[in-house]
Amino acid sequence: MNTTPQNNTDNQEIDLSKISKKIGGFFENISTSIFKGFLFFKRNILWVGILIILGVGIGLYLDKTTKVYDNEIIVSPNFGSVDYLYAKIDLISSKINDNDTVFLKKVVGIEQPKKLKKIAIQPITDVYKFIDNKAQNFELIKLMAEDGDIKKIVNESLTSKNYPYHLISFTTDKETSNEKTVQPLLKYLNNSDYYALIQKEYVNNIKIKMTANDTIIAQINGLLNAFSSTTNGSQKSDKLVYYNENSQLNEVIKTKDGLVNEQGSHRIELVNLDKIIKDNSATLNIKNTQVVNGKMKIVLPFLFLFLFVMAGYLNSFYKNQMAKLKK
Repeated sequence: MNTTPQNNTDNQEIDLSKISKKIGGFFENISTSIFKGFLFFKRNILWVGILIILGVGIGLYLDKTTKVYDNEIIVSPNFGSVDYLYAKIDLISSKINDNDTVFLKKVVGIEQPKKLKKIAIQPITDVYKFIDNKAQNFELIKLMAEDGDIKKIVNESLTSKNYPYHLISFTTDKETSNEKTVQPLLKYLNNSDYYALIQKEYVNNIKIKMTANDTIIAQINGLLNAFSSTTNGSQKSDKLVYYNENSQLNEVIKTKDGLVNEQGSHRIELVNLDKIIKDNSATLNIKNTQVVNGKMKIVLPFLFLFLFVMAGYLNSFYKNQMAKLKK
């Protein structure tokens, strides 16, 4: 008689029984550990209460006295000074990391350099401004998009550094002001003999162009006035006057309209070109509540309890190991 099927069934039952016992033992160990933890807190209820009160008290004090503030400045680098701007911010960041308060106070002009904890700069992604009235930039984006992900392209440094606006963000551990931090920082960033010369010539060229445009507009106005006088005189006569449809009168009017719009753009441009690094807006003293900032009254009680439990566990482990050695 073949007993192999019966043996296989018995083996499976034994295996299932072992697995069931292991699972039961696992849950039994968990319940035992939970009960031991309950007994531990019960025995040390006084210390637990003291640690919670101590943690909350110290946490409230730290939250009140230790505060972190985020500050932001939106700037627009002119005259191709983007790389110059990024290099200057990187230099300031390295001096902060080196705790070089002498450089920050004497060279940059920060009144309270120890309060400045970090500084960084990043482009404000605006692909529409990047291609606005710039056919070459639009073609560049199209060409680069054919070989890669458009989201990655608009955020990579080659493209992003050419966006018109950039965000300078810095962190302080005390409230600051425009006079104490922002103005000295902008003065330092705008202190460049090379770009000051470029700025002078750039602005001068725009003014020359505007003067020439005003002259052309005046000439066009004179031409239109003369044409209007001729038309009015012709209407008073008894003779019929025919105008050639191929006359360039419409083109003259379009030219004047384009020049007027160009003059308006130049006036706005001059407003933005009064500085090498033009500041557009500044937002100061944004209270930072990330990570544990402002949450120490919650974090410290849990931290103290965790350390207390770990100390109790290590003490129990030490006693058990010593007992085994003695046996």
